Amino acid sequence: MLFVNFKFFGKEAEQTLQPEIVLDDFGFPADQYKVESHPIKSNQTLSGVLLGLNLSPDSVFKIIEAVKEHFDPRRIRTGNTYHIYHSTDSIRALSHIVYEISMIDFLTISFRDSLLVSRGQKEVVLEQKTAAGVISSSLWNTMNSLNLNTLLAIRLSQVLAWEVDFYRIQEGDRFKVVYTESFVGGQSLDISQIHAVYFKHQGREIYGFHFVADTINGFFNKEGDNLRKVFLRAPLEFGRITSRFSHSRLHPILRHRRPHHGTDYAAPYGTPILAVGDGVVTRTGFNSGNGNYVRIRHNSIYETQYLHMQRFAQGIRPGVRVTQGQVIGYVGSTGLATGPHVCFRFYEHGTPINHLNKEFPSADPLHPDFKPQFIPKRDSLLNILNQLEFPAEELAKQAQHPYGST
Repeated sequence: MLFVNFKFFGKEAEQTLQPEIVLDDFGFPADQYKVESHPIKSNQTLSGVLLGLNLSPDSVFKIIEAVKEHFDPRRIRTGNTYHIYHSTDSIRALSHIVYEISMIDFLTISFRDSLLVSRGQKEVVLEQKTAAGVISSSLWNTMNSLNLNTLLAIRLSQVLAWEVDFYRIQEGDRFKVVYTESFVGGQSLDISQIHAVYFKHQGREIYGFHFVADTINGFFNKEGDNLRKVFLRAPLEFGRITSRFSHSRLHPILRHRRPHHGTDYAAPYGTPILAVGDGVVTRTGFNSGNGNYVRIRHNSIYETQYLHMQRFAQGIRPGVRVTQGQVIGYVGSTGLATGPHVCFRFYEHGTPINHLNKEFPSADPLHPDFKPQFIPKRDSLLNILNQLEFPAEELAKQAQHPYGST
């Protein structure tokens, strides 16, 4: 037995140190149980799992009824893991069953003096992190090559959707970012928040700083201008331009030249299509050329149209008000289309225009009353960004000083 002396007001006291109890992800002492883990098999039910543990049909019925108060047992999913806890003695009594509903949520069935069913959550750990990269092919591939959570690419595209055309990213474009990543059991769960970003796109430097105060919650540049524009640059988060706005294009199916007053964005079937701005749906329908399409009036000047949808999003119909970034449909190839894509059309006073050549105004800038709060936070984050170095620059330094700095 280990003893240690403590001094309290000049007096020594002897106290026994208790061994530290290590709990697993579900709150059970790790050394007190023998645990078996299994994936839910195809067509396997919770009742089937319980019957496989030699529980009586009557017991299984009572357990399922108790479970229904916390979780619908019909929603058990193939591939999700369940854990069986047995006592470590020779009896190996069944003590607990834990079913992982998601990366965070779990269901516990305990067999003690009486049946106890509960629902819990694993501990979520937040870590502030930084990253910097130089794009060689795409933002997504760059994230992969740097061993970063690829959700970071999605979050950056959402923050910079009004400033950066992610379909025209070039080799050599680069980024720096300060963000918070959430982890569960050592596994990355999500990119919880972008705090600051620097992005150099086609030679143009863009800064964004997250700022929250009163009813304000958004991203602002170094001067306090809102990064949010009236319209998104594109109706998809990721994809590629396959055909641009033209007054004379060889139609891929009809094989004759005709105007193409839109921009085609190719993406996999089912990719969400986003409304590029707030507005009211004026038309939804189908015709042989456009396939399934949606038209939105944003104000007295601008309208947009989205063609060749696989299907409409739930609730999208004429008269419905939509918000910027809201999913209005899904990529398909209905109508005259050779593959899955959305043909995006932009109208100004009823005339189709090339939206890629148009500069749209920003949303409201930060009010001067908030500048005293914004500036210190901006400067702190800017200092972190300035200290980050791009991987290529690090390699160049190593080549110049292979044995380190002198």
